[in-house]
Amino acid sequence: MNKADLVDALESRLGGKKQAAEAIEAIFDIIIREVARGGKVGITGFGTFERADRAARTGRNPRTGQSVRIESTAVPKFRPGTAFKMYVAEPATLPESGPAAARAAAGTAAEVRAAAQAAIAAAKSKRTKKSA
Repeated sequence: MNKADLVDALESRLGGKKQAAEAIEAIFDIIIREVARGGKVGITGFGTFERADRAARTGRNPRTGQSVRIESTAVPKFRPGTAFKMYVAEPATLPESGPAAARAAAGTAAEVRAAAQAAIAAAKSKRTKKSA
């Protein structure tokens, strides 16, 4: 799915292609500007966007084998939320209707975390059994 597909998916919910495109552009703009300033953008049920600073290091040119100095830099980083990880590990747990990343009711964080850990553990055990 690309940006145009996102606009098409939002079009029916927001009432028009122009409104959907503007909403997506606004969200991306806010996230990019905040992360570029060094801030965090946390979206409950989805994940956290943040800036990660990479230290300068010595790399190696694969063609010549010569050592190359790589400058320090800042890169964007995304950490998926617990619910997002759970849905990716077990797609069958996605809600039939309503938003998948809706804010959970008070007191359900531990339940979501436990369900996510159980789903991830089950997926890992399936992979382990297949490879054995």
